[in-house]
Amino acid sequence: MTAEATAPDSTGESPLLVFRNAGFLRLWLSQAATQIGGNMVLFGLTVLVVDSTKSSAAVSVLVLTFLVPAVLFSAVAGVYVDRFDRRIILVATNLLRGIAFIALYLVGTHFALILLLNFTISTITVFFAPAELAMIPFLVPRRQLLAANGIFTLTLNGAFAIGFALLGPLVVNVASPEAVILVVAALYLLAAVFCFTLPSAPPAAKDKAAHHGLGVGEAERAVASTFAELKEGFGFIQTHRNIGWSLLYLAIAASLVGVLGVLGPRFAQDTLGLQSKDFAVVVLPLGFGIVMGILLLNSYGKYFPRRRVIEGGMIVLGILLAALSAAGPISRLLQRADAPGGLDLSGVTSLLAVVVVIAFFAGIAYGLVAIPAQTQLQEDLPEDVRGRVFGVLGMLVSVASFVPIIIAGGVADLIGTTAVIFVMAIAVTVTGVISVLTRGPLKETDARPAADPKMVDPLASALGADLPTWTGHAAEDGNGIDGVPAPSLATTVPPMPVGPAGDMLVPTGVEPEDGSELAGAGTGSPEETPGRVERG
Repeated sequence: MTAEATAPDSTGESPLLVFRNAGFLRLWLSQAATQIGGNMVLFGLTVLVVDSTKSSAAVSVLVLTFLVPAVLFSAVAGVYVDRFDRRIILVATNLLRGIAFIALYLVGTHFALILLLNFTISTITVFFAPAELAMIPFLVPRRQLLAANGIFTLTLNGAFAIGFALLGPLVVNVASPEAVILVVAALYLLAAVFCFTLPSAPPAAKDKAAHHGLGVGEAERAVASTFAELKEGFGFIQTHRNIGWSLLYLAIAASLVGVLGVLGPRFAQDTLGLQSKDFAVVVLPLGFGIVMGILLLNSYGKYFPRRRVIEGGMIVLGILLAALSAAGPISRLLQRADAPGGLDLSGVTSLLAVVVVIAFFAGIAYGLVAIPAQTQLQEDLPEDVRGRVFGVLGMLVSVASFVPIIIAGGVADLIGTTAVIFVMAIAVTVTGVISVLTRGPLKETDARPAADPKMVDPLASALGADLPTWTGHAAEDGNGIDGVPAPSLATTVPPMPVGPAGDMLVPTGVEPEDGSELAGAGTGSPEETPGRVERG
């Protein structure tokens, strides 16, 4: 069964018409359940580990168990995903993760077992994600691919806010971190039910004939290919300074998210006087700020050169992080300035109010850095190597973000969270200033507007700010021009930490006319999966 057989005819007036496709709707429900659940458990486990170990270093190790498997096993996972029915893979991986979460609940606060089980869950996710991606073009006709990917990316980002900043804290406060794990287990089992109702998606006959045995040789070739592409990626960085700068911007953005996730619970305790489970009061305004940054790019980005937006965003972000580390003194200064007998400004001069305001504006600055930097990288890569190299460069960004995450927790245990945040602020500000002073005059791509006015559809307008100019927006079918596919919105979404759900979107490319699945879609092979970015 193909997409043409399962989807109603659509003229494409609205991206929401893709929900009339029953198969896509069930796949989307599965994605929503796992993404929301994955972000809920990221919050719940963070609180559980902080409360049981009293250590930020332990949180650093926990975060790495979410991130490392994707970097280690992505190439190998793609080999095996191509050998089996994708529906079976989706059902099996969701069932296994649901069972693993039940086991995670049973081990309580045993830190070593928490790490082992979470690493296992994240490894299973590496096999789930490419199978899910490969099902999209199988279920959805070509004319709806852009809308389908836009909806999946909207869900990906919305799930972080809903799961990590809303439902996770709600369940923890109403019940306990352990209760979050049980709720998440139920969500993954529900996702398995949704995937079970999808049509069968076996490998093509020619692929089935080509794949036999255990696939060890194919896995070895995939790993060797990955290392070869890494070497090529390093070569591009050495010979193209502009690519190196874009990678530096993205690595800093990814690192900041991971480090703030590690330090957040202790910051809530030590600086705000709250419980570790209340650190969502920082995460939520930060998320709203990122959304506001995207909207500002859509409205006003066309008036400013892209590189200047990135550099200005870096400098402002550093200043705001420094202000966050000094939120206590700032609050006390504002309270002293609140003259007695006048208006009662205690509601806006309290420490918590100051932190919320700073976090909101820091989110705006973060969005102004990450989104244009991602687009800049896409446009700077030559077209003939873009697909092969971009995913590798994304892997380098993820690996580079590991180092601050590893270091931040241990250092925070020694000198305090506010001191670590202040050091981060100095590093970010200095990077922005050095970029302004050393990169010289604006080049053609640097001087392009920070937002592309040719938006594809309402979903792209909402989340896909600053789409790269090479995607061919004017193409009526949404599949680009000159053989270059229009990417999904994931190509413009700022880096976010990946929870156990781990569903990352990549450009799906141009689907065959008959609506059959794309060759190599979701394989995870660097040669066959252009544009994959593992985020830290």
